[in-house]
Amino acid sequence: MNVALDFAPHISTIWIWLIVAAASAIALYSFFRKARGAFARAFVFAIGCIALANPFIVQETREPLRDIVALVVDHSASMSVDHRRADADRAATAIARALAADRTLDVRRAEIVSRPSEDTGTQLFAGVAAALADAPPDRIAGVIAITDGEVHDAQAAASLHAPFHALITGRHDERDRKLTIVSAARYAIVGQPAEIVLRVDDFGARSPGAAQVTLRIGGVAAGARFVPTGRDTSIRIPILHGGENVVEIEAAPGPSELSLGNNRAVVTIYGVRDRLHVLLISGQPNAGERVWRNLLKADPSVDLVHFTILRPPYKTDSTPIDQLSLIQFPTRELFVEKLDRFDLVIFDRYSEQGILPLGYFENIARYVENGGALLVSSGPEFAGPTSIFRTPLASVLPAQPTGETLEQPFKPVVTASGAAHPVTRDLEGANSGAKPPDWGRWFRLIGANRVSGQTLMAGPNDRPLLVLDRVGKGRVAEVLSDQGWLWARGFEGGGPQAELLRRLAHWLMKEPELEEERLSASIAGGDIAIERQTMAAAAKPVRLTYPSGRTMLLPLVPVRPGLWRGSVKAPELGLYRASDGSLNAVTATGPLNPKEVADMRATDTILKPAAQATGGSVHWLTDGGVPHIRRVAPGRLASGGDWIGLRANGAYRVASVEQRPLLPEWLALLLILGSLLIAWRMEGR
Repeated sequence: MNVALDFAPHISTIWIWLIVAAASAIALYSFFRKARGAFARAFVFAIGCIALANPFIVQETREPLRDIVALVVDHSASMSVDHRRADADRAATAIARALAADRTLDVRRAEIVSRPSEDTGTQLFAGVAAALADAPPDRIAGVIAITDGEVHDAQAAASLHAPFHALITGRHDERDRKLTIVSAARYAIVGQPAEIVLRVDDFGARSPGAAQVTLRIGGVAAGARFVPTGRDTSIRIPILHGGENVVEIEAAPGPSELSLGNNRAVVTIYGVRDRLHVLLISGQPNAGERVWRNLLKADPSVDLVHFTILRPPYKTDSTPIDQLSLIQFPTRELFVEKLDRFDLVIFDRYSEQGILPLGYFENIARYVENGGALLVSSGPEFAGPTSIFRTPLASVLPAQPTGETLEQPFKPVVTASGAAHPVTRDLEGANSGAKPPDWGRWFRLIGANRVSGQTLMAGPNDRPLLVLDRVGKGRVAEVLSDQGWLWARGFEGGGPQAELLRRLAHWLMKEPELEEERLSASIAGGDIAIERQTMAAAAKPVRLTYPSGRTMLLPLVPVRPGLWRGSVKAPELGLYRASDGSLNAVTATGPLNPKEVADMRATDTILKPAAQATGGSVHWLTDGGVPHIRRVAPGRLASGGDWIGLRANGAYRVASVEQRPLLPEWLALLLILGSLLIAWRMEGR
């Protein structure tokens, strides 16, 4: 119980002070003149002033309030190394038990975790602020944080006005190796190297040395090299194809390691083709020739070289040559000297007319086997005696002519293989199930038998229309009709000729997005998505390896023909690997150099200023174990060699209030009248 004196004046306080001043002046004058009854008059004035001030006694019944202490446990990614997390949990259990024994304390516990989608590092003081968000400042006894000291928001400690104590897990003088990507090219020209600047640090090492760095590009080993530690090193990565080129870089384990998670990094470099060099050879003028030329010339990234055979050897008219063509057909320059400079060679209704020696066709076949791309668009000449299938080029062609040409209307249809192949899957207007294709008809099909490769589109009686094949390191596409120009001109609604030819060219150029067998991984919204493109009837489960090393088997579900997907949460920061036994994919969550793994050594340097500024302390658990807890008065020392102090604020809540007037009105009136009577009697003598 607490007793206090309070006032509730009947009139304004200013008037009371004026009355007190006037009464004091009169009383002092009376005493000065030694007037009779001066004492009685002073007593009357005093009683009157006190009555106007209306004093009363306040009795409060108070209930003590418990002080609030925040217990913050660091469970970020850096705490997963060594035995830090287990040590932190044991220390937290001991601290919580000691705090629970003190009934004057209210414990607010918070756990700090890493956010894989954000590069925020360890936000320790954000956790402190969340735990104490609704706590009145005069009730906060202190903060106890159990962490490895790698904190990235220590500047927020300035807003804390209570003792801050840090209990550091880990060991003194720890060592660790870390790989850092200093800079990396975002885009690079296909066929040219891209530059990556990396750095390998041996934290805790007494002198610099060298470290072995292993490279993998697209899941394929790309060699190893030694780089000096402690300084930036530039390496060059070959960019072999357009689109994503995923580069994995891994530093060999150092002399002493806390974690291998920061020894790896992934860089994605997008390959861009400077110019696509295309050689188009038209065997004769035809309706589709202009469509081919317009389509290729419309793309600013295509450098087109086009020749049309206007005067074959059997033509005997007397038209001068200089009126038939602008330049002579440079056969040797194209097919011997500069053939390997072209990214794609297209034969459009070309027949063997004696213009090209057979040795040149051998060069073209060798060009394909060594990684080149060949597209053949066939007309009636492919079925005749001058067919290029009767040349050495037959060794790379996937369809053999039967000698017949079908002249009848038909709608090209996508085969079962075509529905699963990225080149023809989801073409606008394509047939689906019993639904026929919604595009215009063609009127000619060259009879052929598929001898290799895959038939993606067919004509009447399931005869091959579009056949793709891989030959050696190169690729071949064969279109067994010269009627594609009808789609380009919108006959009967046309068809997706431009999109089909674009996909064909990209597949021939080995763009990863159009590979028949492909495994890819990506992370978005905190989930890792696995996508498997395959021509097989089913996709095997994918083994997913987390940055921490744990693995799981992820089943894939069909999305559409040839495409299977699966997804799972990505709770960890770092590199994820996916493999189905034959194909591999990698992806990473977080930035190239996340704060959380910048330096994984335990330290007290970051938190010492915050502890000193608040009157707290820093203790290493390896030195003396969990310190004792004491309550200390505000302003007193809050730490010692083996103990930490929590402030005893003495906060309370008023349960009830009782008020009693010190001078009741009847008593004041009685005292005033009595005093006046005494003064009158004294003056009457």
